[in-house]
Amino acid sequence: MFEDVTPADLVARCRSGERWQLLDVREPWELDVARVEQTTQMPIINIPLAQIPGRYTELEPSLPVAVLCHSGGRSARAAAFLAQHGFPRVSNVTGGIDAWSNDVDPAIPRY
Repeated sequence: MFEDVTPADLVARCRSGERWQLLDVREPWELDVARVEQTTQMPIINIPLAQIPGRYTELEPSLPVAVLCHSGGRSARAAAFLAQHGFPRVSNVTGGIDAWSNDVDPAIPRY
């Protein structure tokens, strides 16, 4: 099972010292339009949703995983997959990069 987390809550958790990895499951063209900046507390791994079954081993299972897409649908599917494959702490970033732009960083373009 996975939980939902808002972009603002995820950023607050990282700022309080929690270390997360952000899995962005959007396509390369989407990353060219809008992306979240990588931080020490939150490394970002970009794996398009369709490639998750073959590449999820690139993630660090000991760190919590927050999954991001454009609005939350694809990331929910990826979060469910990771939870089913033994990742103990997985969260879906509700609202995706669109909510991130609205609630955390308005410099991120919306599309």
